[in-house]
Amino acid sequence: MKPVKLTRSQQAGLTEMLDGSDNVFLTGGPGTGKSFLIAEYLTRSREEIPVVASTGAAAILIGGRTFHSFFGLGIMQGGPEFVVQKALKNKRLKRRIAETKTLVIDEVSMLSSESLDCAEKIARAARKSKLPWGGIRIIAVGDFAQLPPISRGREREWCFLSEAWRQAKFKKVILIEVKRTTDVAFLQILGDVRLGKTTERVEAFLQERLITDEELESDVPHVFPRRAETSAFNRARLSEIKHPMRCYPTEYGGRDIYVTRLKRDAPVPEILELKKSALVMMRMNDPKQRYVNGTVGTIEELFEDALCIRVGKKVIDVEPFTFTVLDDEGVEAAFATNFPVTLAYASTIHKMQGTTLDRMHVSLRSLWEPGQAYVALSRARSGKGITLMGWDPSSIRADAVVQQFYEQI
Repeated sequence: MKPVKLTRSQQAGLTEMLDGSDNVFLTGGPGTGKSFLIAEYLTRSREEIPVVASTGAAAILIGGRTFHSFFGLGIMQGGPEFVVQKALKNKRLKRRIAETKTLVIDEVSMLSSESLDCAEKIARAARKSKLPWGGIRIIAVGDFAQLPPISRGREREWCFLSEAWRQAKFKKVILIEVKRTTDVAFLQILGDVRLGKTTERVEAFLQERLITDEELESDVPHVFPRRAETSAFNRARLSEIKHPMRCYPTEYGGRDIYVTRLKRDAPVPEILELKKSALVMMRMNDPKQRYVNGTVGTIEELFEDALCIRVGKKVIDVEPFTFTVLDDEGVEAAFATNFPVTLAYASTIHKMQGTTLDRMHVSLRSLWEPGQAYVALSRARSGKGITLMGWDPSSIRADAVVQQFYEQI
């Protein structure tokens, strides 16, 4: 096995996590290798470290469980005090937290301040300790410049505004070197968009990449902001292919409530509809390193137990993969097995988080979330791989509170 090559900031971060004892906030823009570094840390660590994620979809991809299930938060009904007291009545939860020495929280940026505060109070009470998080070492991973947490009011409930965040006194590890692209001019554009700035170079970049409907290429993934137009586009393109349809039902197993979560959050549909010559996207990182989450290819042949997919000049055999969801104790509670692909004619911006594309046609019209344009554009390996179906200056936005947070660190 080849030795793992780390960037300078990754090496510094790994050393801090392995040899240090402080709580750590690991951040950096898309393509800087946050997930890669955490995987390396977990491999090298001598202790068994639970990993939790802010959303069900993120938890499935990392083979972990959700933050809310680990701390017994449920859907946060009844107010913070009720949530905390209810969680502390669960003896298994209290034992689980008492036995935890270190906890990795992935996609921390999508957690609300209220959920972080509740979890911290539960940790202190369960461990009967006045130390922040009851003495659990927290490794928080995320980029607040990307998609925000779901908030009930107009104000974003960023978790870095919480008392739990302040008490943790995180040591900041900021990954600087971008591994996804070496396009320096593109990195400068992304830097401006990350801060919500429609500078002259951003405007010039976007205008240069506008194309007409006639210029759209059918074999290039389209990225839309909304699910309805994404689904309609995928169905329409698949119907144009003359080859017969083949359906692959996803096989589910496990406890009903967790199967329901998998049907909602797993990156594969309940029934995968494919045809020969269809454009597909890989939805996981291949353990054999033949493709990554976001790799696009064309189906050459369809078999019962394998798909032959052309990726560039190579044809690879893709076998079914089992996605799992863990219960509160970290035990597999349900599984979903199917080929780890989806149609790649179109995807939503939200579904593109964590992927890498060589080419894409993207719509930046009428975006409503801060960070949406940044997430969409930063999926590309280089600026040359991006063409635009349209864009609005109002879609280039960042949250002012997040801007201030990153300026301070």
